[in-house]
Amino acid sequence: MQANFYDSGDSRTQKSFSSFTYKEAFKHLGIVELVRWSIDAEPVLISDFFRQRLERLQRFDLESFEVSKTLLIDAICEEGLEGFERLKVWKGAYLEGEKTCGNADYLIAQRRGYLEAPYVCAIEAKKDDFEQGAAQCLVEMQACQWTNQQLGRSVPIYGIVTNGEGWKFYWLEVNGVVSESLLHGIGEMSILLGLLRAFFGLCEQNLD
Repeated sequence: MQANFYDSGDSRTQKSFSSFTYKEAFKHLGIVELVRWSIDAEPVLISDFFRQRLERLQRFDLESFEVSKTLLIDAICEEGLEGFERLKVWKGAYLEGEKTCGNADYLIAQRRGYLEAPYVCAIEAKKDDFEQGAAQCLVEMQACQWTNQQLGRSVPIYGIVTNGEGWKFYWLEVNGVVSESLLHGIGEMSILLGLLRAFFGLCEQNLD
């Protein structure tokens, strides 16, 4: 999702996340292709609470605009994060890399009253353009990795691109290799929740 961003510093020489094309994102990360990523996960039983919440969300438009999609994304992420007490989601947080800057739709870091690196995951919400969403997500992940490295933390960074109905998972390794999952949909919600639990488990490990 494209958003306005601000910073007290001089960002004139920096490129905004939302301005990257798919090709430019690849060149920025120094990669020529994405590696296929198969996440090992078990399906999760859908709770009555979550099922009821999804039913209530049908009172809202969940399709017309990017902001509409975030209602569903929020609900699914909330359910996927169940049990991960050390993680906290920050929406619209400002993020700055060595040569990039902008606001991440969702940024995940350690749970505390303020946002601080190390960052473990960036999530990009897109209405339907997964290629543009991937471009933004990849450069945001690289910015997370660069920020962490300034603190002496070299850990993998994870990412998600979603329109609420379809979800793709990304993994940026310390050596720069980037992996991408197949598209997973809410039509198989138990499988999607299982993938999210496994994914957020990987994110939480990077806080150690």
